[in-house]
Amino acid sequence: MTAIIGTWKMCLDGLREAHELLQAGACAGDAVVHAVTRVEDNPAYCSVGYGGLPDWDGHVMTDAAFMDGATLRMGGIISAENIKNPILAARLLCGRETNCLLAGRGAELFAVRHGLSMRDMRTEESMKRWREAVRERPERLTAYTGHDTVCVLGLDDAGHLAAGVSTSGLFMKDPGRVGDSPVIGSGFYADDRFGAAAATGLGEDIMRGCLSYEVVSRMKRGQSPKEACEEALRELSARKMELGEDAGSISLIALAPDGRFGAATTLPCFPFAAASGGPAGLYAADLHGTVRSVRPEELDGVD
Repeated sequence: MTAIIGTWKMCLDGLREAHELLQAGACAGDAVVHAVTRVEDNPAYCSVGYGGLPDWDGHVMTDAAFMDGATLRMGGIISAENIKNPILAARLLCGRETNCLLAGRGAELFAVRHGLSMRDMRTEESMKRWREAVRERPERLTAYTGHDTVCVLGLDDAGHLAAGVSTSGLFMKDPGRVGDSPVIGSGFYADDRFGAAAATGLGEDIMRGCLSYEVVSRMKRGQSPKEACEEALRELSARKMELGEDAGSISLIALAPDGRFGAATTLPCFPFAAASGGPAGLYAADLHGTVRSVRPEELDGVD
């Protein structure tokens, strides 16, 4: 059994290709990285990779992480500039016993030493949006503007799971701000025995619930991927509302060792792509717990 799932409509093309790789015998890690790099390389997606939206200082600072479900090893980069494909650096760092999570200049030097491509990640369009935001000086930063972290979970024929995430983070964030994406247990988690999960949305809220680890823990206790996502999200949302806050902007995906997948969201519509056995397709989850197959044209205007 092979299976793969990824966040947002933006990952569909890469996910289809990645699923073909899995069916041809590729390992889960290779498939996950392929799907993520396809999003990183496309400047149309302004929250990931090339063309990502800048921080307050006008710099595109990227975070990425990769986890091997067979070994529980992870690798990641934080607040790195000019690495063309951050997920490649994260994958290379996975497996190290120490120094597997590098930030800033250290991450950039690592990428150069290992021959990864470097480039200015800013585009004319991303800098135009930054200049407009500097003039407007927004008071509140929100996730899901132009859309958010690409998260991909893969399962190969050998029964191995992998997770990969990549993002340029919150638009107009403070320099040095880090969200959930490179934080193990919050933005991602994978364990061959029980499943894999990943999160997209406002990282500051996701970290408060360690949501990806929570989802995998619930799958360990016997919940389906959909049930685990829903219950983990419901519990954090309830606690936030007890504290006088709203439910926030969070979406979760999960993949079980038997190929079942699931998702949950606080949004009216959260699109994701997935394949399990058959061809890859688009799905949409909503805040009422409904998950349905959708056609691309149904999501016009939604990334």
